[in-house]
Amino acid sequence: MPAVKSGSRPPWLGLAAAVWVQVAAGAGYNFPLYSPALKSVMGYNQQQLTMLGVANDIGENFGMLPGVFCNRLPPWLVLLIGAASCFFGYGILWLAVSRTVVLMPYWALWIALCIATNSSAWLGTAVLVTNMRNFPFSRGTVAGILKGYIGLSAAVYTLVYIGVLNHSPSKLLLLLTLGLPVVCFTMMYFIRPCTPASEDDSSEHGHFLFTQIASVFLGLYLLTSTLLGSVLALSNSVTYILFGIMILLLLAPLAIPLKMTLCRKKMKKSGIPNPFSSSDQPSHFDQDKLEPLLAASSSATNLSSFHESDDFTDVDTLLAEGEGAVQMSKKRKPRRGEDFRFLEALVKADFWLLFLCYFLGVGSGVTVLNNLAQIGTAAGVDDTTILLCLFSFCNFVGRLGGGSVSEYFVRSRMLPRSVWMAFTQMFMTVTYLLFALALNSTLYASTAILGICYGVQFSVMVPTASELFGLKHFGIIYNFMLLGNPLGALLLSGIFAGFVYDKEAEKQGGATCLGPSCFGLTFLVLAGVCMLGSVLSVILTVRIRPVYQMLYSSGSFRLPRSSQH
Repeated sequence: MPAVKSGSRPPWLGLAAAVWVQVAAGAGYNFPLYSPALKSVMGYNQQQLTMLGVANDIGENFGMLPGVFCNRLPPWLVLLIGAASCFFGYGILWLAVSRTVVLMPYWALWIALCIATNSSAWLGTAVLVTNMRNFPFSRGTVAGILKGYIGLSAAVYTLVYIGVLNHSPSKLLLLLTLGLPVVCFTMMYFIRPCTPASEDDSSEHGHFLFTQIASVFLGLYLLTSTLLGSVLALSNSVTYILFGIMILLLLAPLAIPLKMTLCRKKMKKSGIPNPFSSSDQPSHFDQDKLEPLLAASSSATNLSSFHESDDFTDVDTLLAEGEGAVQMSKKRKPRRGEDFRFLEALVKADFWLLFLCYFLGVGSGVTVLNNLAQIGTAAGVDDTTILLCLFSFCNFVGRLGGGSVSEYFVRSRMLPRSVWMAFTQMFMTVTYLLFALALNSTLYASTAILGICYGVQFSVMVPTASELFGLKHFGIIYNFMLLGNPLGALLLSGIFAGFVYDKEAEKQGGATCLGPSCFGLTFLVLAGVCMLGSVLSVILTVRIRPVYQMLYSSGSFRLPRSSQH
């Protein structure tokens, strides 16, 4: 498929399609909606259910295979694999919850949940890597928008679950089994790589601002609609009208390529040159007539393939060195800000500092998310779907705001994005202490603050990894960072929080625990974890400050030479 110049319709059409795929990729956030039914139907205790939550996080964040294959397969094929994972994984869960198949073994459900939520890794990698490469000068903004929509997905599914599906877990799982593959099949044609612009384009900022405003309106609408549905008894007609408005708001980013199409037609009729076309590029016929001033030598060919492809050999390098085209280029290690191979990044201290900061931040946050229904029940909340919707909206605000705010300060002050990880993890420490104290009327406020801070971790980690280690192998580097999420879920949620909860429930003589003691110790440990994370984030910020002074010295991102591929 031919490359398309950045600024034309296909990159923006791909971004609009990516919004829908990101909502589909957020299916893993539905675990709190159907986990109570899974627990009652299968007769599991809290620790068994928590370990299923770990499977949910492992599948959702184990993206090493998608990270490798995103450089070898076209985006549509990566999306197809994700759709297949969705169909088979959620299909098995639906068979269990609907009791179509009885006595399904625990290990089968654990594996099915891993397969189902692993679709999120395939879908998210395909759209994030493609759009980050299509808009390399706005990485924080693109990451914030796409991660913001995946954060909103929980509120989207909650609205559908409450209004359209009438609180039916089996119908929800059937929707995930059949509906999400349909979304992927519909959008996969539009998500494709395009040749990025060679310099920052000021016209992009207005388009990004429109997309951000549309997403904020969608978030506010979802929050309001869910609260109304929980408080008032809405008729079916009103419910479907609310659902239709949500669909229109999800389609809002499509207005950008639609506007470009209309402008193109008007310019064509009036004879005005079209700034969105790629007519400034020589045609294939003209390129055939053009000849280089000097014929390319074999050494130049070898050198070009050295920079552009991973499939170079030692023989090619030696031939190039022998003809004087390169002086031991292979031995020169990349500097921070250039393109790193995965193994080259793996031995860098900054790589592991970023991983630890992310692991401590999201690992503690996902512990609360996986147990949010039980936390609400322990605090005496009857309808925990409101808590989930509140967390989802604030998670979206954190993701969108984290990308935009870090982008502003990195351009104006050359301030490393990791400073926002340090700042938000300090707030998370205070929030966990509020949870542990179980003060009256602080549950919703604490959930909201935690959702914002949790969302910032994602939208800051993504562009930071790309700026430090480049975009060429960004897929596998990004997905390795994501392993911090399931690792935190396993250690902090699956092993520790589940054990503490079951012990407290056993003291009360039942399977359900009530009162602040259910998660009190867990929240104190999480506060200590985030305190450590904030200290490490400060250390990382100090270390990488020179890199950002180099990359953003002109007020906008300066693409390193090795990244211009």
